[in-house]
Formats: sequence, C-alpha cells, structure tokens
Amino acid sequence: MKPHVIAVVGPTASGKTSLGAAIAQALDGEVISADSMQLYEGMEVATAKPTMEETRGVSHHLIGVVPQSASFSVAQYKALCTKTIDDVLGRGKVPVLVGGTGLYFDALFHNTVFFDEADSSFRDMLTERADKEGIESLLEELRDVDPDTAASLHVSDQKRIIRALEVYYATGKTMRDQREASHTEETPYDFCVIGLTAEDRAFLYDQINRRVDLMAERGLLEEAAAFFREYPAGTAKQAIGYKELAPYFQGECSLEQALDKLKMETRRYAKRQLTWFRRYEVIHWLMIDRLSFSGLLRESLSIIERETGLVPTDKGVSL
Repeated sequence: MKPHVIAVVGPTASGKTSLGAAIAQALDGEVISADSMQLYEGMEVATAKPTMEETRGVSHHLIGVVPQSASFSVAQYKALCTKTIDDVLGRGKVPVLVGGTGLYFDALFHNTVFFDEADSSFRDMLTERADKEGIESLLEELRDVDPDTAASLHVSDQKRIIRALEVYYATGKTMRDQREASHTEETPYDFCVIGLTAEDRAFLYDQINRRVDLMAERGLLEEAAAFFREYPAGTAKQAIGYKELAPYFQGECSLEQALDKLKMETRRYAKRQLTWFRRYEVIHWLMIDRLSFSGLLRESLSIIERETGLVPTDKGVSL
C-alpha cells in the first residue's frame, strides 16, 4: 500500500492554514507548505505565514527556506517536498500538505518528471535576440521546431516563446513531448484531498478584503518597503501583496488605491485557484460559509478516516 498524504487546498483566505494545522494536530502529523511565496524568507505579512498560535504546536516545513533574491522552480519544489514528505513518513508522522499553489500540488499529485533545466545562458541569449531582432523572429523560429506550441502562442507571449525555444535547444524535445513524458510515472503516495471554498462567492471575497485590511494593519507596508530597498529585482517581488504596492512607493497612486488594487488582484487570484483545483475529481469540497471551523474539522477528519483509515490520536485536538 502507498503511504497516505493528506492535502488541504483551495483559494487564498479560505482558512487552509488553520484547518491544515488542526488536521495535523489531530492525526499526529506535520504540515508541509505548498505555497510558492511562503517558501521565501521574510514576507511574513504578505504571504500570511502561520503565526505560532496558528501552528498549534505542529511542525511546519518549507516555510521561509529560500532567500528572497533567489529563483525557485516547480522542479526544485517537487524534489524538496518529496524529500520532506519521505522524512515525515519515516518518523511515523502523517504529512499534511497545505497550500494553494496549483502547479506545486499538480507536480506532486501527478508525480511530474522534470527534465534537466536549460542553462540560463540559453535564456539570456534568446532574450537578447528578442530585443535585437524582435519577438516575431523567435516565434517564426519556434514554428519550424515546435509548430504545435507556436500555434498556441501570440507575439505578446514573449516569456513562453523564449521558454519553448529554450526547452527545445536544451533537450531536443518539444513542449508537448515534455508534457507527455513527464506524467508516465505513478505517484508513490495515496492522496486524500480536502478542498475549501464558499458556496457564496461574495463570502470568500469579503474574507479576502478583510485579510488585506488586516495585512495593512500588521505591517505590510513596512515589510514591502524594506523588501524593495534590499531586493529591487528579486523574484519574490512578484508576490501578490508586494507588486501592487510598487506604484505607491513610486508616487504613482495613493495608498488607498494600491490596497484596493491588491484586493482586486487577490480576488482574481482566488478565482484562478478555484478554476485550477476544480479540475480534480478527487477533491472533497467543504463550504466555509456553511460550516463552522469545528464543523470543517470534524467533516475533514471523517473524510480522511473513511478514505485512508487514519483516525485522530488519543492526545485530542482543540476544536
């Protein structure tokens, strides 16, 4: 039998952090983050990293482990997360994967095989050519070596055009070849997945708006200002919560306008997250506007016991 991995997924501000910690506490497990921005050092406010109270005394992994100036790929996450899951299992604990980054969850759930990444010199060379020759020239070149991918791209998709050429020149494979070959190995884990959403979308959006207001009260502005001073070109600046504040720091809008923009972009992100996760038929969806927290926890533990046979430990859990 495959070892069990519990996952709690869904849109931002749906309560995944609190529920995941409570499930881990009940099952004598440990939480592993599946959030692409919580990986970075600092950024406590912008990425809503769990507080000591929210962790419930449960060990949390893959939070604050990557320097803010560094890039971190899905392939790197999958390798690190797999190692962490195996470590948790090896100590007799239950891994509880918690987060809303769909690509990260997908890589683990489908056991995606990642091929060798191209040397950055390929990307630099192609970017330089795009600046000199125009992206249309590179798209025409892509049509010769990977017509399927080229047909799905527009000249405005410079990043994807360069990526497709980069993959081809580094591996000799087209993007379709890569995708087909990457899902040939069966996952080594048995996933039980709890999804959080709201029956009334307005309820979720209200949660998001209130979270942004709370982030502002907890020091988001100061955290973002310090980040931009130290890492003006860091990958982490693309985090929702930082990039929307950049125009304010540059004197292009008021703080109120920047925070309104942040709320809007966070709502859009939540919609994209829901669209992504609804592709998975295995997810057991629970409605945060229909169940109290204790109700969500009881229902989650009931689903987990039914699907995996795992039952809460006798040390108990506070509802």
